[in-house]
Amino acid sequence: MEKFLQELYKSKLIIPKFPSTFLRLKTYLIKNAHIVNEGNIVEGDVLIHEGRIEKIAAGISSPSATVIDANGKHLFPGIIDDQVHFREPGLIHKGDLYTEPKAAVAGGVTSFMEMPNTIPNTLTQELLEEKYKIASQKSLANFSFYMGASNDNLEEVLKTNPENVCGVKIFMGSSTGNMLVDKKSVLEKIFSKSPMLIAVHCEDEQTIKHNMEVYRKEYGENVPMKFHPLIRSREACFKSSSSAVSMAKKHNTRLHILHISTAEELQLFDNSIPLKEKRITAEACIHHLWFDESNYEQLDTLIKWNPAIKTKNDKEELLKAVLDDRIDVIATDHAPHTLDEKHQTYFNAPSGGPLVQHSLVAMLEFYHQKKITLEKIAQKMSHHVADCFRIKERGYIREGYWADLVLVDLNRSWKVKTRNILAKCGWSPFEEIVFKSSVMHTFVNGHLVYSNNEFDESEKGKRMMFEKTN
Repeated sequence: MEKFLQELYKSKLIIPKFPSTFLRLKTYLIKNAHIVNEGNIVEGDVLIHEGRIEKIAAGISSPSATVIDANGKHLFPGIIDDQVHFREPGLIHKGDLYTEPKAAVAGGVTSFMEMPNTIPNTLTQELLEEKYKIASQKSLANFSFYMGASNDNLEEVLKTNPENVCGVKIFMGSSTGNMLVDKKSVLEKIFSKSPMLIAVHCEDEQTIKHNMEVYRKEYGENVPMKFHPLIRSREACFKSSSSAVSMAKKHNTRLHILHISTAEELQLFDNSIPLKEKRITAEACIHHLWFDESNYEQLDTLIKWNPAIKTKNDKEELLKAVLDDRIDVIATDHAPHTLDEKHQTYFNAPSGGPLVQHSLVAMLEFYHQKKITLEKIAQKMSHHVADCFRIKERGYIREGYWADLVLVDLNRSWKVKTRNILAKCGWSPFEEIVFKSSVMHTFVNGHLVYSNNEFDESEKGKRMMFEKTN
């Protein structure tokens, strides 16, 4: 069929709307995979045609397809990361919309949602669409971008189209950038009027400022990193998160609280109803599940994040909440900075670090430690992200869906080294860690973009689309 269509195209009897993409897409047949999908693991084949999953069954035959033997390997739906900072425009010495998506697909992340605290901040529809334009030309992964909120851009926020934008981002506590929304009247209007999912960074600004001054008076600029979780304190997190939840309940808002970091906050979330019925959802990040305060001595500012990494008990309680569905999704908050920037004194070192290349293999390490199942990993990193954000035709291995797929070898170990880090900043808090699992192949929209450490960059990712709902 493909050869027939190519001949028709060459003869100009038909002119496809997108001829280059139309002709380049191959048909693939993934054979004998352990398919991790919708709470089950079954052995079978997956046929990919024209960018989509055409058939899922045992014993599929397709003479024209390129066959990938997946015997002994596990096939996951592509990971969807709902919180990244890829730094373009304005901060491209840290990362950009080519380098960071490239790192993402090497780690099995096929789609991402990027934050608005770039330079300039994404506070108008024109600036928002400019980011989509850049990504369409550069990104190897599928993409969406949050519309940013400030104290004075309500009109722009309410123009946002919920069918082609993932959500509205509000910083309810200071972080990188200058996007703090601290006027209650503005928050009330956004929560009451926006039909979209509102994603929030929750830390109470006044609490943090008070704590900063206390430690600055004692230590000056050289505050030891071990005090970071006391400055960006659990009280600051709970005060802001509980306020956001209260406001969302008042206005029946679709609220998504990002990077939960404390055990106390978990009481705010409900696991008694299905995710698709929830109006208030929550996210845990890889660094809050992996690290705790004992790691500050060795890694120092390399693991400085906002909200701060906290205690071992917090880490353990977060994983429990992932397992029992109080926490709905897992993301990275990938936020690269250069090593020169990170190697500064406490108040000058920026918060954030690169994680998107290693998020899936980090979670698979928990599987090897018998802390989580493969099915739960697929649920929290793919299925639930698609359901929470109501993404069209992604997040599951289903016939007719876009073929965003990741083939993993659970028994192929490797060590994170500077030479194999793909993030533009060139470092990782996971350096020298040996992961037991490897991403072997990544498909984005049916295109085999990553295969055995090699990239095919001939196709770019697509803008994600969303179901229109109340």
